[in-house]
Amino acid sequence: MGRSRRSYARLLLLGFLLLRFSWCLAVADDGGGAEEGGGIFPVVVSTWPFREAVRAAWEVVSASGGAGCSAVDAVVAGCSACEVLRCDGTVGPGGSPDENGETTLDALIMDGTTMEIGAVAAMRYVKDGIRAAKLVMDHTEHTLLVGEKATSFAISMGLVGPADLSSPESIGKWTIWRQNHCQPNFWKNVVPAGSCGPYNAIDVPSGESKASAKRVLERTQGDICQGLFEPNNLLEPMNSRLKIVNRHNHDTISMAVIDKMGRIAAGTSTNGATFKIPGRVGDGPIPGSSAYADDEVGACGATGDGDIMMRFLPCYQVVESMRRGMEPRDAAMDAILRIARKYPDFVGAVFAINKKGVHAGACHGWTFQYSVRNSSMQDVEVITVSP
Repeated sequence: MGRSRRSYARLLLLGFLLLRFSWCLAVADDGGGAEEGGGIFPVVVSTWPFREAVRAAWEVVSASGGAGCSAVDAVVAGCSACEVLRCDGTVGPGGSPDENGETTLDALIMDGTTMEIGAVAAMRYVKDGIRAAKLVMDHTEHTLLVGEKATSFAISMGLVGPADLSSPESIGKWTIWRQNHCQPNFWKNVVPAGSCGPYNAIDVPSGESKASAKRVLERTQGDICQGLFEPNNLLEPMNSRLKIVNRHNHDTISMAVIDKMGRIAAGTSTNGATFKIPGRVGDGPIPGSSAYADDEVGACGATGDGDIMMRFLPCYQVVESMRRGMEPRDAAMDAILRIARKYPDFVGAVFAINKKGVHAGACHGWTFQYSVRNSSMQDVEVITVSP
């Protein structure tokens, strides 16, 4: 009789633990976001309130008829929808002109089951960034193709092109920027500092004082450089990154999907930083920076100042932290804080989702939102995370 009671108690405890793992109550946000959801597959998570992109991915991954479509197919569908809709002007063609007024695309897709990745960077004349990335994954042994050769590959594999990726909006934005003497921009330690290029490097000898460096500029640029420098950042224009980097000109859709079979995929698509130096590649097509996925652990997506964030591979860090036992919220906060300790003025965010479907977000320098849909929801829900 005693043994029977002990067995019954163990069953009750097991049931309670299973319930705890299936549902995770949202916790208060004290600087990094909340953990929500869990155990209800499929799941789609995306940066920002890109509801239509999440709906497109959900339609694919939740399709009736057995297992539905794969997580990889859903990510491609979701990011493709954002490219067509030109989400925030920062995804797909028609936005974020570079210094020459041209729009180029970066994209990545990662299969968390096989760890295969396909990516394209600085791709010209082809509108389908995420589909081009999937073609790289499906039909080559490579991970990343770039520039015009990425364009040639994508067209040879059946994507439409060549096509003009500019739009009246992007050309208008670029024209106004040129009229404003190409300010702000991403150059540093160059002359002319206050007008359009071509630029030349300033050779400042090691150990020379900030005052001496300023005199070099003043000799060549007169009074235009007065007041452009921060106290602790030699030759770095004051708040230049803060002027350039914000939600609507330096952004990415990053998406993760867990399908009905528990397979996980992640992907990104972006047209990069507005007024970037031609040839620049941000974090969008860099595995482990903009996105990362592993069926054994979970996935991550990132958005923000890719030039800073890619130096830390925040999404790889998030997934590895979860592998070591961190909850998604703690893993996301840890990745962001690692960057903030070195770059206290950076702007960025990540979301994390573990293989149980528990998700969370963390951000720095702005208020971040991410979108979620799972089988317990009637539609996409948007979660706000404060810095």
